[in-house]
Amino acid sequence: MAETGMYQRINPNAVWRRRLAQWIESPRVQWTVIAVILFNAVILGLEAIPAAMDRYGVMLVILDRICLSVFVVELGLKALAYRGNMLRSGWNVFDVIVVVIALIPASGSMSVLRALRVLRVFRLITAIPALKRVVAAFLHAIPGLGGVAVLMMVVMYVAAVMATKFFGESHPQWFGDLGRSLFTLFQIMTLESWSMGIVRPVMEVNPYAWLFFVPFIICATFAILNLFIGIIVSTIQELDNGKKLEDDTAEQSAPVPPGAHDSKALESTVQRLQDDLEHLRTLLQQQHR
Repeated sequence: MAETGMYQRINPNAVWRRRLAQWIESPRVQWTVIAVILFNAVILGLEAIPAAMDRYGVMLVILDRICLSVFVVELGLKALAYRGNMLRSGWNVFDVIVVVIALIPASGSMSVLRALRVLRVFRLITAIPALKRVVAAFLHAIPGLGGVAVLMMVVMYVAAVMATKFFGESHPQWFGDLGRSLFTLFQIMTLESWSMGIVRPVMEVNPYAWLFFVPFIICATFAILNLFIGIIVSTIQELDNGKKLEDDTAEQSAPVPPGAHDSKALESTVQRLQDDLEHLRTLLQQQHR
């Protein structure tokens, strides 16, 4: 983890900084931060309800500022413990950006930034290892996803040109030009009201329009979407296998405690003696018989 790497960069002589970093990264503190993030998410949701703001507006604003203060203190303690190494972690940079946006005064022309305070909920990504793993896999899969995205753009462009030629005159509201065709085909690709809303009205004028739309849906919706999912799942598996390999390598390369080999040899010797005694006991019983 990035935090572990930063912890190793702390000067060994700065004992108080190492203890502070260890305390910040402890499970108790991390779960407390997660609880504050979830509580703050509820507060931000209530602030979006006019009735709740009319009745509890002042209290909600105070609680929101308390949560923001907790985030500022947490980042301040991290900066105190890690100093410049703190910004070497992309997750910490993300936390700083989110908190700084929340600290910008939301008044006048900057009032639109008030809505960006909800970005603080994304801090769950940095606080929960499972979410970190998913996001890391997605970022790691971007090169592969880029190829699939280019393929989808080519398919969409070719299909939009064909749809404009085929159905532009009969249904200009959907396929009158290239832009409208692209938007309509995107709606069809999402399977949102594609049948009764678009395809069947088109088929009333062009009965064989299904020969175009059915292959497009199979290619764009099922094939390409499954490619996206497959690449992300494959990347997650690769990261898991890589982490497991690193753990196994670290375990194998870990120094053997003094006397470990001696204790194993002693156990082996005792086991052999027990087997020899059992064999002698069996021979004596056979002779007595």
